[in-house]
Amino acid sequence: MLQDLADMPSKIAETKALLRRQLPNYREVFAEVSREIEQEAEEIAARFGAGDPIVPSVVYQDIVDGRVSPGIAAAIRRHGCAIVRSVFPREQVTAWDRELLDYVTRNNYVEKAKAKSGLDNYFSKLKSGRPQIYGIYWSQPQIEARQAASIATTRTWLNTLWEWDGADGPYFVPNRDCTYADRIRQREPGDNTLGLSPHVDGGTIERWIDEGYRHVYRHVFSGEWRKHNPWAGEGRTETHEIPSPAVCQMFRTYQGWTALTQQGPGDGTLRLVPMINAMTYMLLRAIQDDTPDDDLCGAEAGRALLASEKWHGPLLKALIPIPVVQPGDTVWWHPDVIHAVENEHRGSGYSSVIYIGSAPDCAKNRKYLPNQREAFLNGRSAPDFAAEDYEVEFEGRAAEADLSPLGRKQMGFESW
Repeated sequence: MLQDLADMPSKIAETKALLRRQLPNYREVFAEVSREIEQEAEEIAARFGAGDPIVPSVVYQDIVDGRVSPGIAAAIRRHGCAIVRSVFPREQVTAWDRELLDYVTRNNYVEKAKAKSGLDNYFSKLKSGRPQIYGIYWSQPQIEARQAASIATTRTWLNTLWEWDGADGPYFVPNRDCTYADRIRQREPGDNTLGLSPHVDGGTIERWIDEGYRHVYRHVFSGEWRKHNPWAGEGRTETHEIPSPAVCQMFRTYQGWTALTQQGPGDGTLRLVPMINAMTYMLLRAIQDDTPDDDLCGAEAGRALLASEKWHGPLLKALIPIPVVQPGDTVWWHPDVIHAVENEHRGSGYSSVIYIGSAPDCAKNRKYLPNQREAFLNGRSAPDFAAEDYEVEFEGRAAEADLSPLGRKQMGFESW
């Protein structure tokens, strides 16, 4: 049913009618949510204006030594995001950055990307003709970073902030990861083509019409929204997404990236709405009387879930840039957190990252691995992305022999 896109308007109307019947006082509940959310957004904006970076920051060595304070953990849960600093040595990531530049240059990536620009929605319109996000998944630096022990330790700690174990067994295994191959960003100074509007990934209209998502958000839709725990793993691995090159088919506890260069406000980098309960507002906003019966505040199948001024203006008061990060720092955000990319890179150097999130071991994620493994072996694009397949004939592409014992397990070549 979810894949029948032609029937989506009627399915949306049917679902909204159902949700309104199940929550007759949806107007009053939303008014209550609005008051609290708007107050929180205004507080965040005021704190940020006074110099508070808002986004919690953790030093990797403190995770290793078990010295992260309960207050920091609580702040991550409250804001839904974190920076973990010095996960990799600066010298290592600087070398990776150089190696990636060499990899794309010697394999003539830019010219090949021009020929396939219709497949890549991120292709730059700069006069220089350079793309800003590269459809590359299997370079040596990406493989090395994904399978590094330090990022595995980081993910394990972050995953334990979730409620991951249930009465009938774990929803996912926090100290085991399934590789989710993603791309790289090498955004050049002056670029004004890569700005991404505030949005949430990992499901749009599914969050209302899919029974798995409705179970995840059951307390919101029942009006007992204060009982909703965004960090509860129950149901998160049982959702069903509409297949699309733009939608992640895995369950990610966090989206994230590793900084290869210094970057911060003004450098064309990440912005966040650091409010873990913003999704509660978005879900209830879509069933209010001023929205068309067959519309969910502009949500479209197979696209990112946009947060717009028209429908979600109060939330966007809290949209702030991340603080400055250094090479080797990592940035993480919860799958329900609204995020965006600055419209313009006004800095003086490249703003470069390797996209690496956290997709813990579970049945849903293991199901994705065989297709991804085959893509890796053949140099094709990862399954969730446009089939550009640049690396099929790339010189220096990583091979199975480059996987460590941990990397082999993460890719599904061996069992845990």
